[in-house]
Amino acid sequence: MEFEDGRVLAESGAILWYLSEGTALSPADPWGRAEALQWMFFEQYSHEPYIAVARFWLAFAPAAELEKKRHLVPEWRSKGDAALGVMQAHLARHDWFAGSRYSIADIALYGYTHCAADGGFDLQAHPAVCAWLKRVAAEPGHIPLSEVW
Repeated sequence: MEFEDGRVLAESGAILWYLSEGTALSPADPWGRAEALQWMFFEQYSHEPYIAVARFWLAFAPAAELEKKRHLVPEWRSKGDAALGVMQAHLARHDWFAGSRYSIADIALYGYTHCAADGGFDLQAHPAVCAWLKRVAAEPGHIPLSEVW
């Protein structure tokens, strides 16, 4: 994100954090903010490297290039399924990831989760995740990816 004064802010989590400052998307209490950061770090370290990467290589990469990475697919699937399992366990007890309402943690995790099937992940095996995806999609202002492309 580039500002008028020339400063540039990189990384999706930092941009989300900046844009959510002072809004209802940023938890107001210290514990809620810490929870949001915890899930945003989880998204970057345990979720995105497997779910997003599998999606790219399996759905968008040229077949010849995918063949060079084919040996990594089992690891992507295993670790991506593990991340979905962590999400499933949390969402089986909570409606949202940080605090009691929709927040930037949900936005961060929704991005690649909602299209994880493109990477070969079976979202139906995670019913609480599927229910959460529907809750996020029902939030005011939600724009389906199909309307963006």
